[in-house]
Amino acid sequence: MIGRLVHSADFQRLLSSPAWSRSPHFAVHHLPKVPMRPKQAVDRALEPKLSTGEVYKSPEPVDDLGGRFWLGAVLPKRLARRAVTRNLLRRQIREAFGRRVGDLPGSLPGGLWVVRLRSAFVRTTFVSPASDALRLAAREELDAALDPARHRSEAVRRAARRRPL
Repeated sequence: MIGRLVHSADFQRLLSSPAWSRSPHFAVHHLPKVPMRPKQAVDRALEPKLSTGEVYKSPEPVDDLGGRFWLGAVLPKRLARRAVTRNLLRRQIREAFGRRVGDLPGSLPGGLWVVRLRSAFVRTTFVSPASDALRLAAREELDAALDPARHRSEAVRRAARRRPL
C-alpha cells in the first residue's frame, strides 16, 4: 500500500536528508520512518481514557514499517510551468514507484519517500506539455533513479571516495 505524504514537517525531514538517488532531472529522498501523526490525533491519544470509552489504536505498526510506503512529490512551478506537465510528472512518479513496490527481491525499502524535480525538461525538445516523448523520458529516468541496485553501487562509490588511501 502506498500512502500520501501530506504534512509539511514530513517533507522538511525528507528534504533535509541527503538524496537517496539522483538523476539529471530528479532527486529521490528516503527515510526509514513513519509519517508524523496530526496534532489532533496525538492530543486525543494523550487524553485520559475511561474504561468504558473508546480505545485509540494506531493504524501503523509501532516497531516495524511492515512494508508500508508513503510518497510525496515536489514539482516547483518554476521548473514545470504548465499544470499539464506537473500532473504528467506526478502520475509518472506514482507509476514508477508502484512498479518498484512489492515483495520482490529488487523492491524498495519501506518508509517515507519524496521525489523532487531538480531541473526543468527542455521545452525545445519536449514542445508539447503532455507529449508521449516527455512521458517516456520521465518514465525511463524515474525507473533508473528508483533502482535499488543502482543506489547500492552509488553508496559504495561514495564510501570509496571518502576512504583515505
